[in-house]
Amino acid sequence: MGLSATDVTATGGTYTTSVEDIDISSADSDKIQAYIKVVDEALSQVTTAAASLGAIQNRIDLQTEFVSKLMDTVSEGVGTLVDADMTEESTRLKALQTQQQLGVQALSIANNSSQSLLSLFR
Repeated sequence: MGLSATDVTATGGTYTTSVEDIDISSADSDKIQAYIKVVDEALSQVTTAAASLGAIQNRIDLQTEFVSKLMDTVSEGVGTLVDADMTEESTRLKALQTQQQLGVQALSIANNSSQSLLSLFR
């Protein structure tokens, strides 16, 4: 959005002028009134453009804040998933280790029992 001096014109009586054309050195009352209208219109357009830019800046700031919070939330979520998976896998590992130890003990008992039976026959 741009605004140059030639973008603003006003008609006052029989005069049409822009901000660039303002020359009050040899102006009569009608020209001065037309110049005042031109300046008022330029001020109005500049104010409108500034308000529009302010609204756009506000939207950009809100979007930036939203994206930042979204990125933080996603990072936290991924961290939680990784932590949850590590806890679950650690629990599974402990259960499998316990099963292995119980299997070894069962084999050891079975082996000892068979040797005890053989010793009875000797």
